[in-house]
Amino acid sequence: MSIDYKLIQEKAEGYKAAMTKFLRDVVKFPGESCGEKEHAERILEEMKMLEFDEAYIDKQGNVMGFMGKGDKIIAFDGHIDTVGIGNRANWTFDPYEGFEDDLHIGGRGVSDQLGGVISAVYGARIMKELNLIPEGYKVMVVGTVQEEDCDGLCWEYIIKKENIRPEFVVSTEPTDGGIYRGQRGRMEIRVDVQGISCHGSAPERGDNAIYKMSEIIQNIRDLNANSADESTAIRGLVKMLDKKYNPEHYEEANFLGRGTVTVSQIFYTSPSRCAVADSCSISLDRRMTAGETWQSCIKEIEDLPAVQKYGAKVSMYEYDVPSWTGEKYPIECYFPTWVIPKEHNVTKSLEKVYQGLYNTELRKGDVDNIEMRQARPLTDKWTFSTNGVSIMGRNGIPCIGFGPGAEAQAHAPNEITWKNDLVTCAALYAGVPYEYSQLVK
Repeated sequence: MSIDYKLIQEKAEGYKAAMTKFLRDVVKFPGESCGEKEHAERILEEMKMLEFDEAYIDKQGNVMGFMGKGDKIIAFDGHIDTVGIGNRANWTFDPYEGFEDDLHIGGRGVSDQLGGVISAVYGARIMKELNLIPEGYKVMVVGTVQEEDCDGLCWEYIIKKENIRPEFVVSTEPTDGGIYRGQRGRMEIRVDVQGISCHGSAPERGDNAIYKMSEIIQNIRDLNANSADESTAIRGLVKMLDKKYNPEHYEEANFLGRGTVTVSQIFYTSPSRCAVADSCSISLDRRMTAGETWQSCIKEIEDLPAVQKYGAKVSMYEYDVPSWTGEKYPIECYFPTWVIPKEHNVTKSLEKVYQGLYNTELRKGDVDNIEMRQARPLTDKWTFSTNGVSIMGRNGIPCIGFGPGAEAQAHAPNEITWKNDLVTCAALYAGVPYEYSQLVK
């Protein structure tokens, strides 16, 4: 058997109007993290209408749909929560009512990343219609929750609590028409330093925690900005791109990009505005490249001169907010780096299907994004973080990305996606299970 790619394209194009309506139906409901109930229920309704072999909502609130009856699972993941709308005055259209024209669909979450779930649902339907699910396999489409608050939490739950471990997972996060095989990791770090309060009229009597923290912040800025020169007291994070400091992973680090750190929040305590602050804390957003771990990132902060000088405490945040169903699954705010090799059968499968469908190594796009897209390689990586931090980062399950929409639309006002992206992705998804099964025979 060989795949009739032209027929797949025709099927996907035939579902463009249905996918557009489905996406607009879901977007009408606000669905921020821990409030995805209506999104899950609308997606479940569509799965049942499209005759998925099994469809349900699990205890955490993830919506699951299965096609096929085999023991091996190929999964397509998309998170169904969105961020909020921010300042409503920045939107030129209603973020939930949205809009559509010949090329675009607008609304909160259309790119990040409800469109990916819609394409996966219809991709699975096409697989069933064209008998493209290999013997021994079944396809899982999952709309996951709480990603915007804590990426990967949902998959920790699915793997550890639901005991579902796919052969591999395609993330349907937006990829600007590309195939993405990795991302930098991230973690959320907290630094606390103590002081002694006194009346502000005689600050010498106290010990100002804010002054201490100001020195620590300067050290953190240096850690991010400095070179890797050995004469530098604080060697910069760019060092991980150098084989000398990262011998096992420097090539992947150069592919993904250097790690970064920045201060994202600051807090203090003080008896009053007329007193010296007796504590100060900061949050750090730490992006990690290949070869960096949570242990190495914590130690880097602990070893900073000002942290040592003032005995500051360095720790990692934990997330323990209940999902929309009330289920709670506490987890550390550590989201590991991951990258799947270019030569991996999963990478080859997606590239082979893409080539079969479109006979090009250039990204597909529309008149308003094609130039930007085709200036980039077809196989690339994400700038932001995805559920792959759990799927592959924590659990070693191969993960790769291909999804409708654009990274630049994520969390932005006037968010849009492209109707043709929905078609492109549904078609590619439909061909992946069969082509993968042929490569691993």
